[in-house]
Amino acid sequence: MASLTLTRDSFEQTVTDNPIVLVDFWAGWCGPCRSFAPVFERASEQHPDIVFGKVDTEAEQALAVAARITSIPTLMVFRDGVLVFSQPGALPAAALEQVIRGVRDLDMTEVRAALAERTAATPA
Repeated sequence: MASLTLTRDSFEQTVTDNPIVLVDFWAGWCGPCRSFAPVFERASEQHPDIVFGKVDTEAEQALAVAARITSIPTLMVFRDGVLVFSQPGALPAAALEQVIRGVRDLDMTEVRAALAERTAATPA
């Protein structure tokens, strides 16, 4: 499966409607983004059960601001609608595969419990 172009209009629904979503925030002028693009595309072909989305930070500036993107490329990974990984920088193929394995292996019951605990500890 090739990656999808995500926009402000499609981002939230894509993240909430799919079990695992990897999102590459990028820009055409960014050298590291251009070097990461083929790695991301190959992974999308190797994992057809995962949604791979790309956000052009130049075309989708409001979305990039909402996602608090300060450096590109930035990879965000969502599992069951929950942000479980976010890291700037171009990953090599082996590191991207390690992230994918880690996300697949997550116990989302534990993740949700930890989030609930953190939310409860945060003063209103």
